[in-house]
Amino acid sequence: MKRDIVLGGVGGQGILTIAATIGTAAVNNNLYLKQSEIHGMSQRGGDVMSNIRISSNEVFSDLIPEGKADLIIGVEPMEALRHFKMLKPGGWLITNQKPFINIKNYPELDDVLAQVDA
Repeated sequence: MKRDIVLGGVGGQGILTIAATIGTAAVNNNLYLKQSEIHGMSQRGGDVMSNIRISSNEVFSDLIPEGKADLIIGVEPMEALRHFKMLKPGGWLITNQKPFINIKNYPELDDVLAQVDA
């Protein structure tokens, strides 16, 4: 068993808490875990992401190659779109549809979701 998960959101949305919870569940089930985090300017509404690699075999790197993630969890729609290229064919994307509008020219939600469907 091997799962590569990318979490993406905006500072304050709980990405690191979600990552810690998933990681704890994996370790409690005797699975191997590697995790990395990028905080950006998280205290000011900037992007936050975490790579989580869970496996029944030893994991040697915390980096998930582009196009290889089994699951992307986007707590914010634009952040889900930002990490969409990480998703493998047949992978799953779960995203919140309520935007965190922290820029003046934030696109319409339908436009963001259309890019994911394309």
